[in-house]
Amino acid sequence: MPLPLVAAPLLIAASPVPSDLFVPYVPPGGAMTVGEVNTFDPIGRARLIAEQIPRRWVGSYRPFQGGGGQPVELTLESVSAIGQMVDLRGQVTIAGVTSPVQGNLNAKSDQLDLLLLGDTLAPGFEPGGQFLGLQGLSLGGWIAPRLTDLGGRLQLSPVPTSAPRAADGSAVRGLW
Repeated sequence: MPLPLVAAPLLIAASPVPSDLFVPYVPPGGAMTVGEVNTFDPIGRARLIAEQIPRRWVGSYRPFQGGGGQPVELTLESVSAIGQMVDLRGQVTIAGVTSPVQGNLNAKSDQLDLLLLGDTLAPGFEPGGQFLGLQGLSLGGWIAPRLTDLGGRLQLSPVPTSAPRAADGSAVRGLW
């Protein structure tokens, strides 16, 4: 036999909260402060990088486990902005061996991921590894696909472009 349900009275506090217990928050200085506004535009910066990035870079690669440095030349053949990312395609020559590369440069963080794509890679490099740069193309490291390879350091500098020439072929020079 089921038990009968009995309604229990619901007690609600009828006494108001004393007004001296509630103190509204007033920030220092008496005025509300507003946080900083981020005006950085990573999409616009990606477009600017795609237009202005040097197309040729030279430098060296030095393995972490020792050994001499190897000369490196990077040529960017295609650079395009995709959102806040810059898509890089070209070729890299390491110690005389040329391989195609493809990479992404994040315009907000300057992080670079650069993959070697060819069947023929320079000695000390294997398919599946990548160059990871936290300062764009200037400084990066080789992240090998196996734990037995410690990787190495890649340091690149842009190749300066030649000075503009006047119509008659002479170099344009400053007044001073």
